[in-house]
Amino acid sequence: MTPASSSTSSEPLSRHALQALVASVLGYAMDGFDLLILGFMLPAIAADLHLSSAQSGALVTWTLAGAVAGGVVFGMLSDHFGRVRVLTWTILVFAVFTGMCALAQGYGDLLIYRTIAGIGLGGEFGIGMALVAEAWPARMRARVSSYVGIGWQLGVLAAALITPMLLPVIGWRGMFAVGLLPAVVSFLVRRRVEEPALFTQRRATAKKREIPLKRLFDDARTARASLGVIILCSVQNFGYYGLMIWLPTYLSKTFGYSLTKSGLWTAVTVLGMAFGIWLFGLAADRFGRKPAFLVYQIGAVAMVFVYSNLTSPAALLIGGAVMGVFVNGMLGGYGALISEIYPTEARATAQNVLFNIGRAVGGLGPVAVGALAARYSFSVALAFLASIYLLDVIATLFLIPEKRGAELD
Repeated sequence: MTPASSSTSSEPLSRHALQALVASVLGYAMDGFDLLILGFMLPAIAADLHLSSAQSGALVTWTLAGAVAGGVVFGMLSDHFGRVRVLTWTILVFAVFTGMCALAQGYGDLLIYRTIAGIGLGGEFGIGMALVAEAWPARMRARVSSYVGIGWQLGVLAAALITPMLLPVIGWRGMFAVGLLPAVVSFLVRRRVEEPALFTQRRATAKKREIPLKRLFDDARTARASLGVIILCSVQNFGYYGLMIWLPTYLSKTFGYSLTKSGLWTAVTVLGMAFGIWLFGLAADRFGRKPAFLVYQIGAVAMVFVYSNLTSPAALLIGGAVMGVFVNGMLGGYGALISEIYPTEARATAQNVLFNIGRAVGGLGPVAVGALAARYSFSVALAFLASIYLLDVIATLFLIPEKRGAELD
């Protein structure tokens, strides 16, 4: 009996299910690693290639834009050609053009390489989530989806530890070469992963292949769920980017923390986020998707507001960790939630399209927080972030269905 065929089977998990999980975690870790090392390298790249501040920022913006486009395209390709095959394509695109970045001679060619590398990165989240959801039993679906979400945090932490040590020694070109290593490892792992039996069976018996994007709005119930997921993903990304981009500045300007101290306090918040993602997966499998989301959303409202009023170093350290649990812990639930709402022939498309719409909206988070901080204060900006999670509560109550334990369609 394959893991996808029963939610109650107590038989040992297959080797292919474990390999699918490892491949998906590595892929999403690669995303986090790549984006953070780019942030570390921007000053060195700007000095070497004589880039303006606007051009440096555009390298990040177009990487994210490429990720959004890649998520949509590769999601639909994955629903047509297969999870593992298209995941391999995304790795090859990322690897080739990350390597090309090390050879860039100016702003123009580096911008092209980063955009196309971002396209390769874009497919990782949704395809990996669809892969593990189809390869693992229903009783563990939220848990393993949360492990994929933790992959991002692991990549971010690895980049935060490795980049300060290596960048002064090997330079930004060498760091782009180091960025190839996760891609190579991930590519080798994926060569050993098989397509989930559920996907293979559905493709073999399908009489007609429809455009996957159309299935996201098949009927009123599905369209309502899609709107709800878009709201959840938008608030998630808006809060995450709005908080993480400005948190070191908030600690530095408001409390006078040094760069090292503000970095350490931010790292503790990231660890809280990773713990929150893991805990969310356990809670969602035990109590249901909607109860877990509601607890985390209310916790995010409370903790972001509380954090904006903390002043002592100890309180900011502990409060940041607890805030991280709720603010980013919900990432552990999207994989299972989206997988259960949409059919196999549109599952990866739904994962990538809906989450990347949220990522696009989330890109406005740092802009909004920066504008409010400049006009009023960082405390006011954080209080605004707390209020947006109320939208999540409304969407979860009225738009999101509860499908814990459901067999995948």
